[in-house]
Amino acid sequence: MYYIGIDLGTSAVKLLLMDETGRIDNIVSREYGIAFPHPGWSEQEPADWWDAVCDGIPALLQGFDASLVRGIGAGGQMHGLVVLDKDDKVIRPCILWNDGRTQKQVDYLNNEIGKDKLSRYTANIAFAGFTAPKLLWLRDNEPENFARIEKIMLPKDYINYRLTGVHCTDYSDASGMLLLDVEHKCWSREMLALCGVREAQLPKLFESWQPVGTLTAEAAALLGLPADVIVCAGAGDNAAAAVGCGAVGGGRCNISLGTSGTVFITSDSFGVDSHNALHSFAHADGGYHLMGCILSAASCNKWWNEEILHTQDFAAEQAPITPDKLGANDVYFLPYLMGERSPHNDPAARGAFLGLRMDTPRAALTQAVLEGVAFAIRDCVEIARAQGVEIAASTLCGGGAKSPLWREILANVLGIPLTLPQTEQGPGYGGAMLAAVACGAYPSVQVCADALVRAKSTTEPDPAIVEKYNARYALWHTLYPALKASYAAMEALQ
Repeated sequence: MYYIGIDLGTSAVKLLLMDETGRIDNIVSREYGIAFPHPGWSEQEPADWWDAVCDGIPALLQGFDASLVRGIGAGGQMHGLVVLDKDDKVIRPCILWNDGRTQKQVDYLNNEIGKDKLSRYTANIAFAGFTAPKLLWLRDNEPENFARIEKIMLPKDYINYRLTGVHCTDYSDASGMLLLDVEHKCWSREMLALCGVREAQLPKLFESWQPVGTLTAEAAALLGLPADVIVCAGAGDNAAAAVGCGAVGGGRCNISLGTSGTVFITSDSFGVDSHNALHSFAHADGGYHLMGCILSAASCNKWWNEEILHTQDFAAEQAPITPDKLGANDVYFLPYLMGERSPHNDPAARGAFLGLRMDTPRAALTQAVLEGVAFAIRDCVEIARAQGVEIAASTLCGGGAKSPLWREILANVLGIPLTLPQTEQGPGYGGAMLAAVACGAYPSVQVCADALVRAKSTTEPDPAIVEKYNARYALWHTLYPALKASYAAMEALQ
């Protein structure tokens, strides 16, 4: 039997075909564009996602017996606002997770409604990327579009709707909307009233592994699949990646170095970071998790290499960074190219290099980029540690995790061992695992993860380098507060 995992990312959809033993038999990806209509804005056309899925799945199945496909599960980019009209047509482009236009609405929610109330209603405070501030922005700036809304959903939910005809979401993804009462796993009546929406406009809630329906006749014909293929609710990309890396059940950690960077800490019970610097969300295994999210991670390295150095040979740029240079770099980088979420919640923040001299070599800046992202990840880890959460080790996934140098830097900056799973396909693999549970191949997400996820390699920290990075991190940590007022002044001049 086969299960299809969908990783609906920011720049591409990655599709994988997994058999019941967890083996990946094929992988296909299809790219799509991102629009930046104004500085700090980020949008995509949901039709582009669907077109990519429709083009990719038949290619994924070439050479395989499509009649053996039993289920489909998706992990998707979180927080994006997809709105449909009464005919289920998309009203406007999706406002993405890394869009920063909602600062006025975020300030209103956090300062006028109040962080205490928001945390009580949803277990979280407002961040620029969350869905609820985008709804308020739409109501304030595009009232004609807001009035047409019949259904509100998230990116992967739109794919599930096109597959099944069902308006659905799961608890892990819905947690990032600022509309869900995360502790009680229901829509927050108070937040719906604040945003001027009705519960009927929101999708039905499911656990990530629960079936939401089977393929419509139209979708089955388009994709070349049987109509009885089961589609599960799926999960937000970070929750799906955590499942795919085996971070299931309480007391586990998974770090992702994707377009964004996340620290994902699992728990069997509900809990909230007292400062709300970390997100408190539901997990795809039925439990909960705390999550820190930095908006630019591997995307910083991509920007530095492709846009500034005009190269795609990332390994060649990293080659001069020998082991003796770790913890000894005098150049510092702030990775806030799209503003920042955890822990600063500052859309006005910007990237910066500091410590440049006439004799600074090119490789020092490349190293600074890798270290700056690692330091920002540590910011999130330190928030969790301050709450009494012990993080002794972590799994690691995402495109940045493919770099041995970056793994070594991150392990030493955090001072913990980092383990790469044997099958490192993040959200797509987690989505396929959730589909297998939905189809009854495994009785639970925990049993599925225990059976399928194996370690590939572990990067251990070096105590001497850890000590050097502790000193460098202490200095780096002072840079954002020193520049915060300047960032606000720059924003005011735009």
